[in-house]
Amino acid sequence: MADALTTTDLQGALPLIARGKVRDLYEVDEKTLLFVATDRISAYDVIMENGIPNKGVLLTLCTQKWFKILTDALPSLRTHFITLDLPPQIPTSLRPVLQNRSMQVRKLRILPVEAIVRGYITGSAWKEYQKSGTVHGIPVAAGLRESEAFPDGPIYTPSTKAELGEHDENIHPDEAAKIVGEPYASTVAALSVQLYKTAHAYALTRGVIIADTKFEFGVDEETNEVVLADEVLTPDSSRFWPQDSYEVGRGQQSFDKQFLRDWLVKEGLKGKEGVRMTDEIAQKTSEKYKEAWERITGGN
Repeated sequence: MADALTTTDLQGALPLIARGKVRDLYEVDEKTLLFVATDRISAYDVIMENGIPNKGVLLTLCTQKWFKILTDALPSLRTHFITLDLPPQIPTSLRPVLQNRSMQVRKLRILPVEAIVRGYITGSAWKEYQKSGTVHGIPVAAGLRESEAFPDGPIYTPSTKAELGEHDENIHPDEAAKIVGEPYASTVAALSVQLYKTAHAYALTRGVIIADTKFEFGVDEETNEVVLADEVLTPDSSRFWPQDSYEVGRGQQSFDKQFLRDWLVKEGLKGKEGVRMTDEIAQKTSEKYKEAWERITGGN
């Protein structure tokens, strides 16, 4: 396998603002950031020791594609995306490595909740539902089976946005409203569901079911508008199922990091620090990401 890029060093070309689970953020100027998607991968809020080669490029190109799909469908939507072009400060020697895994974005005040939308009952939502008949504390219809679509349509189920090394926590939408305040909370809830529905309909035409996904939003301090930020609808932030093998009443195959999660659970490594994936797991995870990218974008 090719080498994975798990950390970046811009040799002082731009100041480093932060390193997230996957992205390294640099400041271009007072209004612009450079988001660089590394090949790091996290599962259960823990970053693996080794990465998935080329993952950062796929995530960035996938996000760019989705921004176009969503803004074409919803012309009033504002996103933080500016360009895939690298800023002039980047040295020539670093450009081949950074191109297509980096995007220049507008600086925003990021709202501190993860805007999760679930169209189907699976994962942590299924576990909670089996115990209490609720999802994020929201009562939902009785008698649902695993992987079934929510009968009244997709639901907004936010979580806290944890600091690196901490765990996100599922919360009720009312709790999210207390954290971000109005009118932002209502806008985020409504826009998230609208974005999910738009993306879900598009993905179905490509033979992919988006079971759930998470969005992040920021506020443009100059206009007070809510702006779609970060990555969107990638295999890192979404659960993608192949439509042709979908069947209610069981867990589904996924084009995402579920393969890695399953391996961690099987090996007793869930939530443990310092885990190195085997070459086989890294390769198979890479193939899942590539397949998701090719299905949704047609590979271009």
